[in-house]
Amino acid sequence: MKTSYESLHKNETAKFAVREADWRNGAIVYQVIVDRFAPSQELPAKQHLYADPRKLRKWDETPARGYSLPEHHVWTHELDFWGGDLNSLRSKLKYIMELGADVLYLNPIHKAFTNHKYDATDYMEISPEYGTRDDLTALIQATHESGMKIVLDGVFNHMGRQSPIFQSASTDRKSLYRDWFYFGDEFPRGVRLWANAPSLPELNFENLSVCNYIYGDPNSVVRSYLRQGIDGWRLDTAFELGYQYLAELTAAAHVEQAGSLVVGEIWNYPQEWFPALDAVMNFTLRETLLQFIKGTLSPAMSGQFISKIIADAGIEPILKSWLLLDNHDLPRVTAILPDPLDQRLAQALQFTLPGSPNLYYGSEFGMEGGEDPANRAPMRWDLLTLDNAVLQWHKTLIQLRKRQRALRIGDYREVLSSKLLAFERCTEKTAETLVIVANPTGETVQEKLLVPDSRIMNGTRMVDLLGNQQPFFIFSAILDVTVPPKSALVLQPQTGPFDGYTPYKRIL
Repeated sequence: MKTSYESLHKNETAKFAVREADWRNGAIVYQVIVDRFAPSQELPAKQHLYADPRKLRKWDETPARGYSLPEHHVWTHELDFWGGDLNSLRSKLKYIMELGADVLYLNPIHKAFTNHKYDATDYMEISPEYGTRDDLTALIQATHESGMKIVLDGVFNHMGRQSPIFQSASTDRKSLYRDWFYFGDEFPRGVRLWANAPSLPELNFENLSVCNYIYGDPNSVVRSYLRQGIDGWRLDTAFELGYQYLAELTAAAHVEQAGSLVVGEIWNYPQEWFPALDAVMNFTLRETLLQFIKGTLSPAMSGQFISKIIADAGIEPILKSWLLLDNHDLPRVTAILPDPLDQRLAQALQFTLPGSPNLYYGSEFGMEGGEDPANRAPMRWDLLTLDNAVLQWHKTLIQLRKRQRALRIGDYREVLSSKLLAFERCTEKTAETLVIVANPTGETVQEKLLVPDSRIMNGTRMVDLLGNQQPFFIFSAILDVTVPPKSALVLQPQTGPFDGYTPYKRIL
């Protein structure tokens, strides 16, 4: 007859085994804008695709804000291209794989007028500057052969004004597509637009035909690309679709491919967006992290914020949710946190907090860029050097995460502190436990922390996996630490025998 402790441990072991088998938990996500990632070798054959009013820029040119083109309902910088495509991206997959990414996430690739592709004109086609559906198939296969998954950006809240579907609806009141959009005199431009952008009419999800086209039908956009081989969708402005339609879309994705990922761009508090989505882009956790580092949120309150977010949402969806510092909509982290030490601390927390780190292309090089479009510059391959300290730091964090199971799938437990942010990541194995301690200030901080983990034995030596040579010890669950300015410790208990003895002989 098994004791309650043995049964509990067996259940815990099974729980973490299930988590570990799910690729969506704790994955490292690498984000790419196809046009800006790798120079194409096929530019001579593609020149006609960049005809006026579009412009093809040189790879070393920096994006700059332009001026409005009222006749096209866009800005000139939305029509600046650098010429990258799916095949040139495929040529760089080895780099992404060797960096340590688990998931390749592409900004929109559907046929569209602009460079950003958030104005789809045909979801079923790949934008010709990027290639074809066959090119996508080749990329999917190569990505899978590299041991990675691939996620596409689904922009389903709105379409592009130049879409034949919208053109039909807007010019013919009897069009089959008339009710796919919201026309009316109450709208300044006669149709409901996303964020009042004249190029982006919103789709009417209250119309069943729209739902079937996007996700409901077996040949819908969502299901057909999953059937082609992609592994999931990131949904643009997911919060505007609402709970019902997101739940239906997620269910349809899972019917087509069990275990596929549907992650939503959710700027709101995450809690109630599950299970309508598998995961969110965790902007609430991101904002907490940044405010902590900037000193506008105290360490103690930051710890409470993080604990509340995770407790309310549940650890399972949080592990699948993407934790980002920057992306195509945000200034790069070099602009958000000008101090390199602040950047390093933010990145350390990004890779140790629960979730899936979302790494924006070039951030691992320390690429610079402020507001859009400066944050969407072409990939700086010239920064790929052995002496790039930012790149080496990212490789350290990625390898740490690869080696430490608790960082990928572990539970989260708050470690009580006043002057520092501290937390524990743990699995069913005591030896895998990690205690992370972060100091955002410009001064060395010494503090005693309460580590509420009954499995950690009195007198246990804790070693920092980020290289701090000073050993730390836990006595009666209290950990005395000294943390250098603007830095983090990742402490692991030493549970193995010393001279043949360990107090952990009956604690797994």
